[in-house]
Amino acid sequence: MPESDCLFCKIRDGLIPAKVVYQDENCLAFEDINPQAPTHVLFIPRKHIATVNDITAEDRELVGSLYIGAAKLARERGHADTGYRVVMNTQRDAGQTVFHIHLHLLAGRTLHWPPG
Repeated sequence: MPESDCLFCKIRDGLIPAKVVYQDENCLAFEDINPQAPTHVLFIPRKHIATVNDITAEDRELVGSLYIGAAKLARERGHADTGYRVVMNTQRDAGQTVFHIHLHLLAGRTLHWPPG
């Protein structure tokens, strides 16, 4: 998919509105429009990367910044001690529906395993 057709690139570029809750030089985070927990935030890299399969060694810092941002927001929202989940789906069978990598931060309720 070309970057110009990517939903998350359009959010990143301000072409589609989103409730942004965190951002830094590497990533942007916004509330999920179909939340699966009281806290459900998506962290995306500013660089378009379609799937985990497309991450390169040069993307280490970029991808790491998604986790750093998620941990920071979890602390700010009071979930660091009670617990939270971060997950990144890869390809359709795993539930990836937007092909721009994104880290889900889920918290605010008891999360069971396996997730489904």
